[in-house]
Amino acid sequence: MVFPYDSGPPVRRSSRQLRPQTAAPAAPPGLGQSQPPVLTRRIVDGKSQDVSTQDTFADALAFAQSAPNHMALTVMPVPTPEHIAALASAWQLHPLLVEDLLHAHQRPKLERYQDVLFLVVRSARYDDAAEEVEFSEFHVLMRSRAVAVVCQDRRLVNGTAISPDMSPSDQAMLGVGTPLVRREQLLKLGADGMVYQLLDAIVDGYFPALEGLQVDLEEIEHQVFGGDTAAAERIYRLSQEVIDLLRATTALARILQGLDAGPDDESIPHELRVHLQDVSDHLARVIGESVELRDSLAQILNVNATLVAQRQNEDMKKISSWAAILFAPTLVAAVYGMNFDVMPELHWTFGYPLAIGAMIAFGVGLYVVFRWKKWL
Repeated sequence: MVFPYDSGPPVRRSSRQLRPQTAAPAAPPGLGQSQPPVLTRRIVDGKSQDVSTQDTFADALAFAQSAPNHMALTVMPVPTPEHIAALASAWQLHPLLVEDLLHAHQRPKLERYQDVLFLVVRSARYDDAAEEVEFSEFHVLMRSRAVAVVCQDRRLVNGTAISPDMSPSDQAMLGVGTPLVRREQLLKLGADGMVYQLLDAIVDGYFPALEGLQVDLEEIEHQVFGGDTAAAERIYRLSQEVIDLLRATTALARILQGLDAGPDDESIPHELRVHLQDVSDHLARVIGESVELRDSLAQILNVNATLVAQRQNEDMKKISSWAAILFAPTLVAAVYGMNFDVMPELHWTFGYPLAIGAMIAFGVGLYVVFRWKKWL
């Protein structure tokens, strides 16, 4: 899983389906023994409190609605159908929205269901060893003073979400979105400020991925001009990763446009709109650099094809030159190899030496000509 503000090892996209979890080995105290925990962080006056594993979705929502200065952030590191059903009941979610939550691997999008805003976003991390951009999918639900995050790419370790050797990304997730509640000024703007911090973190995570792709592009350029025959396959694979990143970023750009528009002109505070514009500017840079990277890969692919064709042309010149050199002596030998009684110089004493000399002379002459033309 790739969680914002985290450089830990991610989990690659998988096609697993959500299913109830069975009993698991012992986990650290307070984090659940039989199923993955649902973690809640309460926020008062923009200040976050300790993480709780005891609050239900209804408890968190009731706390958020109990006072204007209250907010609640709920994170499902490993969503199960039971969790989704409980969330749907507490939040009174639309059936189509519940269906989306139960099925991961969706395109990034923004949808509004009455007072609930639903986002599907993807963060990215570049695995340099595999030369792959790895994405993690988050489903974000937001309503007045309450946010719920469903982590769709989280995997279990030995049947549980907790492991003694938790990666930094796991620790960040179990911290219930600590990076999302650091800026008190934005939290005072409500749930919108928390969602903004999530989007800002995701966009910031695209830049290291771009840097990794650009480093590999430089290596590919050295391969191409060094005559490495494996460069073409690497170009194709890297191009696919750039295209995947470009699709994710352009989709996020549409989401930001939808957020900026809002259901009405007064729905987003001016201060938060300024921050969203800053995120949009950063995302525009990412998209621009991704397009340039895609174009550069297309150009280097054309250069590689040209160099390959040039090398093949040089090889054909050499093959044609040696074929011509061998053809001339073969022609002389073929003519005088015919068993006819009446042939010029057939019974002449010097006929055989003359034929051998002619074959050698033709071969040497053609070799000199082709060397002069730099075909050999």
